Amino acid sequence: MLKKMNFKHFIYALYATVCLSFTSCKEQATIAEAKKLTISEGFENPLGFYDKMPTFSWQLPVSEGVLSQSAYQIVVASSPDLLPDHADLWNSKKQQTAQSTWIKYEGAALQSRQKVYWQVKYWNQDKQASKWSEINHFELGLLNNNDWKAKWIGLDTKKEKVLGSQNNIIHRPQYLRKGFKLSNDVASARLYITAKGVFDVAINGKDVSDDVMPPGYTPYKERIETITYDVTNLIEPGENTVGVEVAAGWHSGRLGWMESYWSDTETPKMLFQLELIMKDGSKEMILSDDTWKGTTSGPIRVSEIYDGETYDANLEMPNWTTTKFDDKTWESVKTFPVTEDIRLEPKRHTTVKSKIELATKAIIEKDGTAIFDFQQNMVGVPLLKVPMKKGQTLKVRFAEKLSPDGSFYTENYRSAESTNYYTASKDGVIEWMPKFTFHGFQYVELSGFDTSKKPSKDWVTGLVQYSDFEENGTFTSSHEKLNQLQSNIVWGLRGNFFDIPTDCPQRDERMGWTADAQVFAPASMFNADVYKFWASWMQSVRESQSDNGAIPWVVPDVLFNNKVSAGWGDACTIIPWKIYLKTGDKEILEENFETMKGWVKYHESVTKNNISSMGFFADWLQPLPENGDNKGDTSKSLIGTAFFAHSANLTAKTAKALGKTEEFKKYNAIYKTVANAFENKFFENGKVKDVAETQTSYLLALAFGLLSEEHKANAKKHLLRKIAEADNHLRTGFLGTPLLYEVLDATGEIDLMYKLLFNETYPSWFYSINQGATTIWERWNSYSKKDGFNAQKMNSLNHYAYGAIGEWMYERIAGIAPLEAGYKTIRIAPVPKEPLTSSSASLNTPYGNVSSSWEIKGSDFKLEVVVPPNTTAKVVILANTKQALLLNDTNFKDNSNVKLTNTDKDAFVLEVQPGTYSFQSKLK
Repeated sequence: MLKKMNFKHFIYALYATVCLSFTSCKEQATIAEAKKLTISEGFENPLGFYDKMPTFSWQLPVSEGVLSQSAYQIVVASSPDLLPDHADLWNSKKQQTAQSTWIKYEGAALQSRQKVYWQVKYWNQDKQASKWSEINHFELGLLNNNDWKAKWIGLDTKKEKVLGSQNNIIHRPQYLRKGFKLSNDVASARLYITAKGVFDVAINGKDVSDDVMPPGYTPYKERIETITYDVTNLIEPGENTVGVEVAAGWHSGRLGWMESYWSDTETPKMLFQLELIMKDGSKEMILSDDTWKGTTSGPIRVSEIYDGETYDANLEMPNWTTTKFDDKTWESVKTFPVTEDIRLEPKRHTTVKSKIELATKAIIEKDGTAIFDFQQNMVGVPLLKVPMKKGQTLKVRFAEKLSPDGSFYTENYRSAESTNYYTASKDGVIEWMPKFTFHGFQYVELSGFDTSKKPSKDWVTGLVQYSDFEENGTFTSSHEKLNQLQSNIVWGLRGNFFDIPTDCPQRDERMGWTADAQVFAPASMFNADVYKFWASWMQSVRESQSDNGAIPWVVPDVLFNNKVSAGWGDACTIIPWKIYLKTGDKEILEENFETMKGWVKYHESVTKNNISSMGFFADWLQPLPENGDNKGDTSKSLIGTAFFAHSANLTAKTAKALGKTEEFKKYNAIYKTVANAFENKFFENGKVKDVAETQTSYLLALAFGLLSEEHKANAKKHLLRKIAEADNHLRTGFLGTPLLYEVLDATGEIDLMYKLLFNETYPSWFYSINQGATTIWERWNSYSKKDGFNAQKMNSLNHYAYGAIGEWMYERIAGIAPLEAGYKTIRIAPVPKEPLTSSSASLNTPYGNVSSSWEIKGSDFKLEVVVPPNTTAKVVILANTKQALLLNDTNFKDNSNVKLTNTDKDAFVLEVQPGTYSFQSKLK
């Protein structure tokens, strides 16, 4: 009997040993799988992807037993059937690390068109294995120019000699079509398409997508983006027809007040490659070539970004994108080869979409016109459902504000006519929206409609258009005007993230001004999922850099004036570093490191004895300048030298983050040398000398670390004096404003920062709100209810630069900030001050959602926090520390999840593990 029992135990032991030998893939899963799998800059299951060497990221579930990750395994395959046990492209094997973001692909080389499947598992802090995640996938686009077998096609639109409002050549929109016949059923169909211009495509009468003005806006002489669409469900057995509308867009229309063009000679063109895999395994291609036909006699007569769109319904061509249409009167297209001089690359961020619909809130009828008020400054187009009589032409105008007398005000649009026209072909209600233009507006004025009908709110709906990103965070408080400021920041973001980060969306500009971008980028990352947006634009910045390292004022560079400005070109160092701090992804640093170095070299080239001669915009639009100049009172040389030092410092920090020791030493030495020269030239004992003494001059010195330790306190005193001289109001422009809250916060002047933020008189954030602002304005006093518009010609009511304050609202009012790049370690340290009694914010970090919500009732301070898995948080709770701290309504004691690390007279400092917690303290 004993021998039988021993043999039985032996069998069990042998079975266990065999099982353990297969634990790499067969390990018993005891915890929930990873969530929110993404690649590179946050793409989920993308089609037509740009990156053949992606990174992988995921989030741990908010689940019992999951605090952190101790290991992971990624498997990548060419078919979902091969996962997880037979991955043929890459198996990372089990990696003992807490890293769950930005894992670089190290598998077999990937090719154009390749579809790739992947999943991940992780082990928690107790070495327990998770289930395998759901299988995610991505499909690469056409990565190389030689992948294109199609030709550029188009019509000679220059020969029509149509002139626009500025005597510029207008290219009428082209209607291009081709019929084709298939002898077999389609299993898969991919459309690869782009344009020198913008396009809209339909197959067999059905729109391929709801994209707005694709492919997008890039430095066209360097790179044109391509788009991939899955059109399998649109292809039919037998006869098929494709139709593509092509308009000038940014490529061939006028841009800017200087009548700039990307090309004086090139007409808009289109490139089309439809690749079909049949159910029998055979392949076919339908290409843009000389078999296509086209016309410019369609209903869209004119379409320009600045001036608007003209549509004649009498010229509509029913069914022109179907097999039922006869194109015998159309002309043959011209063809042009795909060459290597301009790179064709898959779009690396999301296309523009119509994201929100706004209803008309009020109607004003005046002198045969109807003005529709959305009560929100927005960007996009109107969807019109308007009664008309045959032959009438509807005129559609736009305005951001009405003058105080109620008149329709368009002067701040400058030369942008921003007017649409629609000619009716029959009596009845027309339904129409412009296709190849966009507008910035709060008011829409209609004239030329059927005046026997009384205007109603359903005549005009506002379609809000911006690059297709989602919200990334939320902020609210007990203060109505602060909440309005947050709304204005978000609407400014929506209005100016139209494929590129524009300065303004309404006038004859709409350019990627670099200073506006660098000051607002951090705040934008709190409010929206825009990492991919910024990474894409930074590629355009790199492509726009001159051989001598100079970065132009605007990107894409349509001004071509070879001029630079300190604080503007420095976007190439500031934005990558700020994004790295928010994401933890070193790829953004790797991509931009050489550009940073080139820019520092350019800084060096315009200095003498390390003092800069770079000038130009200075502290742009500083309020109440003594010299009356838009560039403000701060010395251009001081600003240039300060940004030289700052960019050198950020380049050194980037080198250190990338493990480039020698380059860190080099750029750190440059930073210290220039900082020393800066102090000797412009300061004495912490006080500005020899140049104008301004708030911004002190802010630059303190924010960028340019003063000796013994002189910083003195500089702070002089800064506070300058603010006091301004009756505790700011006197900062584009460059100084984002440093104001940073310096006052770092030097312990939180009360003063609250005072500046909550000021209601000019200049202040609330001043514009008191004048009815629903977005951030270009000037602190762009408009007043009493006097109307600022008399300056340059006056936008939708500029996001001063929305930079949003970063401080999240980080200090709500209290959420990264202590380690990418929020691996989080600081939750709200600083509540009057007049607030509560505030809350949430943020989607690379590891999941973090939130902070506080409320004051009497002397009770309550703070609720959520810490995402695989992170830790330093939570600072303001308190009278002589009284008890409550955790989840119970007197606090150290435990495995929450430990008290420090106590002073004003706060408890805790180290907090992932989870949801409620703290309560007594305030003094």
